[in-house]
Amino acid sequence: MSVTKVTRNYQITIPAEIRKALGIKEGEILEVSLEGDKIVIQRLRKQRKRLKLGRNITPEEIEKSIEEGMEECMGS
Repeated sequence: MSVTKVTRNYQITIPAEIRKALGIKEGEILEVSLEGDKIVIQRLRKQRKRLKLGRNITPEEIEKSIEEGMEECMGS
């Protein structure tokens, strides 16, 4: 069992041995939920949408991607 501390910003660090065992990488999106009195953290199964690099991206494409991402995060 590992122990972690809640910071004043209510953040926690996932201990290294757990990150390594599960292959959690920087930037990965995790879902946090409650099951009774337990906090459950798990990977989201779907991948985040990515913009293709190597071409010019219009402001409209950027805005659309931001809106889609916000909707996805808010569960709409």
